[in-house]
Amino acid sequence: MDTEVDPTAPTTCFHHRDRETGRRCTRCGRPACSDCLHPASVGSHCWECIRAAAPPRSEQLKRAWRGDDLLVTKALIAVNVVMFLPTVAGGGAFGSTTAAFHERFALFGPALAHGEWYRLFTSGFLHFGIIHLAMNMYILFLLGRTLEAGIGRARFATIYLASLVGGSLGAVVLSPGALTAGASGAVFGLAGAATLGLSRRGVPFAATGWGPMLLLNLVITFSIPGISIGGHVGGLVVGLILGHLTLDPRLGAQRPALGFVAAVLIVVVGVVGAFAFVQQEYGECTPVPFATGQYTCTNP
Repeated sequence: MDTEVDPTAPTTCFHHRDRETGRRCTRCGRPACSDCLHPASVGSHCWECIRAAAPPRSEQLKRAWRGDDLLVTKALIAVNVVMFLPTVAGGGAFGSTTAAFHERFALFGPALAHGEWYRLFTSGFLHFGIIHLAMNMYILFLLGRTLEAGIGRARFATIYLASLVGGSLGAVVLSPGALTAGASGAVFGLAGAATLGLSRRGVPFAATGWGPMLLLNLVITFSIPGISIGGHVGGLVVGLILGHLTLDPRLGAQRPALGFVAAVLIVVVGVVGAFAFVQQEYGECTPVPFATGQYTCTNP
């Protein structure tokens, strides 16, 4: 004998078998309770259909990266914070310059003369204490909000790296025997580029925000002992050069690759110039180990 089923009779949810429901997923047609259904552009979809339609995890990450206007800024801040952790472990969290990590990776002329080239780069990611780190990272974050979304990740990262090397060169030339570290050279470069870029777009110098900040920080740099004048000025000069070549509305539009080529040349000149200078100053000195086994020099 044939039987008939009332289509309006309640059925149980496909997931919660103890719940009766009169609703169905508009995608797969299965009965589902309100907890399992989610509003869609047309009708409601169950959670299994939503999960099945979701892109792979790798694609989700790519979409998140593409939509993040501060990706490079956040990555640079993360690297600086991670590099600070060994400083904390070595007792340098509150400003000590004798932490073993500093002696191994900070900028130091005699060590650079003996082949430790990586110090030109690693020194820009080290900081002497939590206040030093916090100030640089806060300014870097503000600069990222101003620059990264406007000029693009590649240009932002290029200006940062080239300014870092320019700051290292300046520090080596003016204070080769000092143990130098900090992202200030790179930050000064970004601030210089931002100031110049905004000025070229008709924003008055005082209204750029970064111009007055730069002037104030230059006064502090030259007034307070222990601050790397060469690091700050070197980074600023590079930032102004790249700001002119990259952010000028006419020049940057006509020759978009010019800034990248100039940045590569600056990095090469900075590395070669730093090596040439320290070789002349310390190339024939007798290396005397730090307590941690690194170099100092007593008879240049």
